[in-house]
Amino acid sequence: MNHFVTREHEIEPLPGLPGVPPAGEVVLWQGRPSSALVARHLLKVRWICGYFIVLSGWAVASGLSDGRAVGGILFSVAILTALAAVLVGMIELFAWAVEKTTLYTVTTERVVMRFGVAISMTLNLPFRQIDAVSFARIGQSSGMIAIALVPGQRLSWLIQWPHVRGFRVAHTEPSLVYLPDAERAAAVLAAAIGQYRTADAHQSRFVARGADLSHQPPAVVAAE
Repeated sequence: MNHFVTREHEIEPLPGLPGVPPAGEVVLWQGRPSSALVARHLLKVRWICGYFIVLSGWAVASGLSDGRAVGGILFSVAILTALAAVLVGMIELFAWAVEKTTLYTVTTERVVMRFGVAISMTLNLPFRQIDAVSFARIGQSSGMIAIALVPGQRLSWLIQWPHVRGFRVAHTEPSLVYLPDAERAAAVLAAAIGQYRTADAHQSRFVARGADLSHQPPAVVAAE
């Protein structure tokens, strides 16, 4: 396997890349997840806020029904509000950390994913190991890009989370998640893979023709 995961990115020759790109390789696009999208769609912060609102309403309704003092009801609501604030704050902090520690890079040869809130890692995915790419839209231009690998390539879903597609644990698909400019990133990646495969096909045909010619008998040149 040629994809690799490294655990250090404190010293980067170029942001998001584990080493200096080979001659001829060009960076086409770089981006990172949106913390707002991560909090809203991955961590369900709106659902959590709604849950605590319902709990607070239930505390008020049940308190009034039981004849509790207004001060006791307000105290219960205050406790629930404080718990909600702590939980939402933790969610927003994690979403912010995901955004700040992640950098996706698309070059003319590969996709590089640098990520890791607790442990920094870099995943290198050459185009020859990519079987297919799918795009899921979130909103107008934001969304996610999932990368299906060719058979035989294995990655850990748990280590890759949240930079993976859904719950496909058996066949993990590394993903560029919650991108605000996902539509543009998907277009760049699709074009880059298409150009790479076209060039690879031309090279393969050239090598095949060379092999065929090498098996031909030598030409006979008549002496004058």
